[in-house]
Amino acid sequence: MAGMAERRWFLVAVLLCLGLGWGLTQPLGKIATSDGHQPFGLIFWQLVICSLVLGAITLPRGRGLVFTRAALRFYLVVAALGTLIPNATFYLSVARLPSGVMSMLISAVPMIAFPIALMLGMERFGWGRLAGLVLGLVAVALLAAPGAALPDPAMVAFLPVALVGPLCYALEGLYVARFGTAGMDPVQAMFGASVTGMVLCLPIALGTGQFFDPFADFGRAEVALAGSSALHAVIYAAYVWLAFRAGAVFASQCSYIVTGAGIFWAMLILGERFSPVLWLSLVLLLSGVALVSPRKRAGPDEVPAH
Repeated sequence: MAGMAERRWFLVAVLLCLGLGWGLTQPLGKIATSDGHQPFGLIFWQLVICSLVLGAITLPRGRGLVFTRAALRFYLVVAALGTLIPNATFYLSVARLPSGVMSMLISAVPMIAFPIALMLGMERFGWGRLAGLVLGLVAVALLAAPGAALPDPAMVAFLPVALVGPLCYALEGLYVARFGTAGMDPVQAMFGASVTGMVLCLPIALGTGQFFDPFADFGRAEVALAGSSALHAVIYAAYVWLAFRAGAVFASQCSYIVTGAGIFWAMLILGERFSPVLWLSLVLLLSGVALVSPRKRAGPDEVPAH
């Protein structure tokens, strides 16, 4: 019994570290935009670092890139919905919105996924989950109310942009839930998606003039980008390990910690302070997520939002 209790506390400690680490990527992402670097230049170097870290984890195990039709389709869908589109809107909005607000909005993924899954016949209707959806909508409405939570009324225009990321992550999760990872384990699958995203992103960054050389003037923004990217890749691998050891339901609880940790790090690192309305919005949003989130997950091979 003592051994089981120790193992339980160890898993809880890992879960807490995951949430704290993933939450830290939010303010680091804001710092990465502070030198004026544009989204696709940032995304390209982020994917370079993720590919190196995930490749170093999966290649020694003899699990490299897979080139079946199903695998290539997976790479393309996840690269687009999991990185290119949501990260582009993330960098656009995090440069203008408080980092703590961005951490709140990312937790809305289950509430966005639920009505879409309902229309696709992948979920069943439930009054409790509908109530959760309403709570989430009220939370976002509070954020958008003039003079309520955002320090500058002009920031409201970027709330829809910030919600594009959660929408993409919801669509990505539904795709994986329906079609799986083409026989690959999650780290191997995300390695392939990262490499694919990197290849797709380079011509976009070059063509739009957003490519930059991070080594030409390696300063605070570049350090934040490197740290955020490496941290994300390592934490993702740890998330997969935790999902296999403790189950996907247990591991998925880190999303709550990510939101709280993101706000904590924003206050500590960026000096952000929030109005009582924002805290009320946070309570409503997390309550809505708790009601909407399914009690059963597809399994430990799910690919979480990244």
